[in-house]
Amino acid sequence: MSKFSGSPTSALIAKVAELKRQGKDIISLNVGEPDFGTPDYIKVAGMKAIADNFTKYTAGNGILELREEIIKKLKEDNHVEYSVNEVTTAVGAKQAIASSMMVIAGPGDEVLLPIPCWVSYTEMIRLAGATPVFVPVRPDNYELDLDAIKAAITSRTKAIIICTPNNPTGAVYSEESLRKLADLALAHDFFIVADEIYEKLIYDDAKHFSVASISKEVRDLTITVNGFSKAYAMTGWRIGYAAARADVIKGIMAVQSQTTSATSAISQKAAVAALRGSQHDLTIMVEEFKRRKDYVILRLNRIPGITCPPVKGAFYVYPDVQAYLGKSFGERKIATAVDLCQYLLDEALISTVPGEAYNVPGKIRISYSNSLENLEQALDRFEKALAALS
Repeated sequence: MSKFSGSPTSALIAKVAELKRQGKDIISLNVGEPDFGTPDYIKVAGMKAIADNFTKYTAGNGILELREEIIKKLKEDNHVEYSVNEVTTAVGAKQAIASSMMVIAGPGDEVLLPIPCWVSYTEMIRLAGATPVFVPVRPDNYELDLDAIKAAITSRTKAIIICTPNNPTGAVYSEESLRKLADLALAHDFFIVADEIYEKLIYDDAKHFSVASISKEVRDLTITVNGFSKAYAMTGWRIGYAAARADVIKGIMAVQSQTTSATSAISQKAAVAALRGSQHDLTIMVEEFKRRKDYVILRLNRIPGITCPPVKGAFYVYPDVQAYLGKSFGERKIATAVDLCQYLLDEALISTVPGEAYNVPGKIRISYSNSLENLEQALDRFEKALAALS
């Protein structure tokens, strides 16, 4: 394990929490979770599960009631049909992706990663014994670069992991690009692991498209991963799921049976309520995220030297900060985005994540999952701190 690194974002969350305990007035722009509470009807379902003593082990792939609701959701929202033995729950979408890697990739295999990518994909691939192959995305809008993907495919390519809407860029991959990716997967026989955890958080004219919906052949080469953390503000409930052809799901269940056994019974009941209940809270949350997104992008692009492409989904922006690298604050040299983020934490008391965590230097990730009042104050501090560099 000394060869593997822990999640930098998880480490930063712990560091910020410690600074806040010390009384530091930190404004968190690093957190990858909604700042909204779990909707009341979902919490009530969880409390009812406890009151009813629904607190024991469940089947490893999840209670039938939840799997049936997931199947219904995938059919109605994503236009993909699965049977009950083609769906399994997991301890968050994160575990579903890690387990998928264990099933489909191993020593000698390569897994393509469009970068920037979420921090954990790289180590998940390596933990499975496979090799991550980084592929750049289009710099203008962070969309998939199909030519770059095609050039990276070899006889050892086993899979590609995509995240749409994307963390950290906020890009929403177009149907056209996903259809071209599916054509490559069919031609070269590799899996598409589609992380769709931010599916419901889309803005303006963007539309989410599930690659598995293209055809039965594409569906059978796709592992669709989703969960409840982002859309229903249920990050701490740790409940996600994977949908794929039966033999892949059987493999994922084998991994989970030897690691976590099953997901939380209480969380599963809450997840059933999330899918069956009113989506009003989700609608309100998305409207508020859009308002914050528009404000943050406007403010960032007004700062000299900062460029921030428009985003269509999730709750992140990924501005380019290279104009400030090489500058100094007194004796302090800002050589990298890592240095810049540390400087912002120390001097401006705002926490951001450096692009190096996502395999692309020269940029930082800012989460606008915070109140508009805090975002205004944070960006004031951000602008002042950058102006102090010379």
